[in-house]
Amino acid sequence: MEQATSLDLVHAKMVLETALLASQEPLALADLKKLFDDDLGNETLRKVLEDLRTDWEGRGVELVNVASGWYFRTRPEYQKFLDRLSPQKPPRYSRAVLETLAIIAYRQPVTRGDIEEIRGVVVSGNIIKTLEARGWIDVVGHREVPGRPALYATTRSFLDDLNLRSLEELPPLEDLGALVDSTGSAELPLADEAADGVGNANDDMVAEPAEPSEESAAPAASEPKLESARLH
Repeated sequence: MEQATSLDLVHAKMVLETALLASQEPLALADLKKLFDDDLGNETLRKVLEDLRTDWEGRGVELVNVASGWYFRTRPEYQKFLDRLSPQKPPRYSRAVLETLAIIAYRQPVTRGDIEEIRGVVVSGNIIKTLEARGWIDVVGHREVPGRPALYATTRSFLDDLNLRSLEELPPLEDLGALVDSTGSAELPLADEAADGVGNANDDMVAEPAEPSEESAAPAASEPKLESARLH
């Protein structure tokens, strides 16, 4: 019986490996369980996934667990080689966009007014639209005050792009840039000026923007290269 169970788990691992390699998006445990006729418990499924992750150690790709589920990605140290196949530089986000994202991530849910109070400048509607278009933030409700302003929070896509499973895994704010850089999902040149591409120095819509608070400061960053980091 034990031998049969062992063989079944080996087969299950092969099925999981095949599905994860074929998928273009992370797969949650609920989705992975649909692969099997018999009910595979969550703990057993996690054990098989961890075994599969171990099998891929030391190779150019790795199995990771993020907010939306499990997926294979290119190891960060090999991403630079894949970039040679697609030398186009990704769009870059201004410091204003990254500051706004940081405030939403660490203070969520927040309104546009909350963001403006922390940053000390008017928040351009283009900044909010940029973050919504990227899939990093969404409206999760409205504050019950006059005008019922929208409340913004980060999404699962935001966590997935940083290879995080939950908001509890976010580092101290001052270490956010280092985290994004270490995941291989984004490049973070620590420049003060806004970069070419998405967002610009006029995003704040003020002639002389106030100095952002230390709490909300975040470096300029390029768009995460998530698509090239995956195996599809």
